[in-house]
Amino acid sequence: MSGFISKIMNLLKYHKLTEKFYLHLSYDHLPSHLKHCFAFCRLYPKDYEIDVRTLVQFWIAQGFVKQSNPKQSLEEIGFRYFKDLVERSFFQEVEGDLIEEMTCKMHDVMHDLAELVAGTESTIVDSNLSISQVGEKCRHISINVSLIPLLKGKKLRTLLHFPKARYYLSDETWDPIIVNCRCLRVLEMNFLYFTTIPRSIYKLKHLRYLDFSKNRGLRSLPESICKIQNLQALKLDWCDGLEELPNKIERLVNLTHLACHGCCRLTHTPRGIGKLMSLETLSMFVVDKDRSHGGADLSELSGLNNLRGELEITNLGFVKNAKEKFKAANLKEKQHLRSLVLQWGSFLAWGDDNHDEERSLEDLQPHPNLKELGVRGWRGDAKFPNWFSLLTNLVHIAISGNFKQLPSFAQLPYLKQLKISYCTELEYMDDNSPKGSQGKPESFFPSLKHLWLWNCSNMKSWWRTTEAIGYDTNEDDTTVMGTSTVSFPCLSSLKVRNCPLTSMPLYPSLDDELELVNTSSRPLKQTTKMNMNAKTPSSSTSSISLSKLKSFRVDNIEGLDTHMLDECLQHLTGLKSLTIEDCKDVDLEGMQWEALKNLSFLRIRSIPLLESLPLGLQHLTNLQELSLFYLPNLESLPDEMRCLTNLKYLNMKETPQLKERCREDIGADWHKIAHIPNIQL
Repeated sequence: MSGFISKIMNLLKYHKLTEKFYLHLSYDHLPSHLKHCFAFCRLYPKDYEIDVRTLVQFWIAQGFVKQSNPKQSLEEIGFRYFKDLVERSFFQEVEGDLIEEMTCKMHDVMHDLAELVAGTESTIVDSNLSISQVGEKCRHISINVSLIPLLKGKKLRTLLHFPKARYYLSDETWDPIIVNCRCLRVLEMNFLYFTTIPRSIYKLKHLRYLDFSKNRGLRSLPESICKIQNLQALKLDWCDGLEELPNKIERLVNLTHLACHGCCRLTHTPRGIGKLMSLETLSMFVVDKDRSHGGADLSELSGLNNLRGELEITNLGFVKNAKEKFKAANLKEKQHLRSLVLQWGSFLAWGDDNHDEERSLEDLQPHPNLKELGVRGWRGDAKFPNWFSLLTNLVHIAISGNFKQLPSFAQLPYLKQLKISYCTELEYMDDNSPKGSQGKPESFFPSLKHLWLWNCSNMKSWWRTTEAIGYDTNEDDTTVMGTSTVSFPCLSSLKVRNCPLTSMPLYPSLDDELELVNTSSRPLKQTTKMNMNAKTPSSSTSSISLSKLKSFRVDNIEGLDTHMLDECLQHLTGLKSLTIEDCKDVDLEGMQWEALKNLSFLRIRSIPLLESLPLGLQHLTNLQELSLFYLPNLESLPDEMRCLTNLKYLNMKETPQLKERCREDIGADWHKIAHIPNIQL
C-alpha cells in the first residue's frame, strides 16, 4: 500500500511540475510589456479583489504602458493590456463593465507564477523577518504599515500597503519613506489616518502616483507637493475632512488624474486648474461660494476637453453672472465625459440680484455621449432644459430640485436607473398619456432596471391626466384603455418613499427589491391582480407577477389591510426578506404563509393591532432572523416557534409583554425559543 501511495504522490508532483512548466511557457510567450504588467501583480495578496483602474494607473506610473496610438489615452492603452492578459487567462473573476468599476482576481497558481517571475524585484513584507530579507534589487514592495519605520530601500519604485485597515500614521512614520525611498514612483497611503503631510514630501521628486484617499484626518495638503512635477495621479477620494487643495496646483503640469470624489468639505477649486491641459480626471469642481478663497472660475473648465469619467460641479447656485459663466464652462465639448453631476447647493443663500432665467440649465448643455446625469438642488425656473432630448445615450439619471415638470424618460433606449427625489413641486412624472407607443413593452422604458421615487410629496400620479385617456379611477381597475396594462417590461427594483402615488405603471417583472414607504397601496393592488387576469390558469411560475421578488418592505401604506397583504404574499414564492412596518390596519390574523418557504429574514415593526403572531409562521422553515420591534400589544409567542429550526437570531425591542415571558429558563415562553442561538431582548 505504501508503494502505491508513493507512486500517486510522485504522479501528483509530476503534474504540478508540468502545470508550472506550461504556465511558465505561456508567460514566456507574452510580449515584454505584458510580462512587466503581469509580474507587478505579485504585490497583491492571494485572492485579493484587484481594482482594475488602479492597477492600470500603477502600470502607467512605472512606465510599462507605451503611447502607441496618439488618439488613445495611456489609460485606454493600459486597459487594452489588461484585456490581453484576461484573454490569456492570467486574470479571472472579472466583474463590471466599465473600467471605473471593474475588479478581478488572480488564481493562486497564477499568483505563484507572478511571484516566480518577479523574483527579488518584488516582495510582500508582512513581518519583521520578511523585511530583513528585502534586498538591494527590490524595486516594488507591499508592506504592513506598522513595519514602515523599519523600511530601507533606496531603489524602491513602488510602496503599497496591505491589509487595508485604519492605521494612525505618525510624523515619524514618514521619515523612512522620505529619507530612504527617493526613487519612489508609486506611493499608496490610502485607508490610513494622519492629520498632516510633511513639507519634505517634495523630495520624492520621481513620484507619479500618490494616493491619500479615504483619510478622514487630513485637512489640507502642503504647497510643497506642487514641486513634484512628474506627478500624474493625485487621489484624494473620500477625504471628507479635506478643506482645500494646494493653491499652486497649476505647477503640476503632468497631472492627469485629480480624484477628489466625496471630499464634501472642499471650499473651492484652486485657480489655475484650467492650465492643466493633460487632465483626464477631475471628479469635483467646487465653486467658491463667496469668492473669499480666490477659487477658480467656471471658465477654467473651458479648455479641459480631455476630461473622462465623472465630473461633479458643486455650488452652482452661488455663481454670479451665471448665464455667461455657465456657457464658458463649455460642457458640450467634453465628449469623453461619462458622468456629469450639477449641484446647486443651499438655495437659501442665493442672492436677490440673480434671477431664475440667469441660471437657466440651458447653458450647461453636455455632450450627447453622456451616460449619467445628475441634477441636485435646482431652485431655478422649474423648467428642464431643451438639450435633454439630445441625450439619448443616458444610462443613469438622478434628479432633485424645484422642477414642476420633467421631460418624458420613457423612450430613452438605454436608461437602466432613474432616481427622482425631493422634487416637492412635482405633481406627475410624465406629461404624455400612457397610450400609443408608450403602451408597447419594446418602447416603454425598454431597459429600466431600477426606479427610485423619494420625497416627492405632491406626486399623486405618474401621468398628468388619466381621465382624458380613459383611465378608470375605481380601485379595482387594473387596466388602461380597457384592454391592456401599462407596465415596466424589465424593472428589477422599485423604491417609493413619501410619494402619494395612486396611479403609475405596473411592475410585475420585479425580481430584486420592492420598497413602499408612506405611499398608496393602489399600484401594488393592481400589480397583484394581474395574476387574476392571467389568460390561462396554468400560467408558469415565471409569468406570475412578482413571483421572483427577493426583498419586500411595506411601511405606512395607505389602504393596506391584512387581506390585501395576504393576497399579495401568496404570489411572492421567491421572497427572502420581508419587512412590515407601521401599518395601522394590519393585524396579520388569518394570513397564509405557506408560499414563503424561501423567506430567511422577517421584520415586524410598529403594528399596533398585532396581539399574537400568526400560526402560519411554522411554514417559514428557512427563516434565519426574526425581528419584533415596537409591538406594545403582542402578548405571547405561539408554540409553533419551535418549528423554526433554522432560526438563528431573534431580536425583540419595545415588546413589553414579551420581555418577562421570554426570560431565560423562567419565562412562560422561554421553552418556545430556547433552541435559538442568538436572542436579544
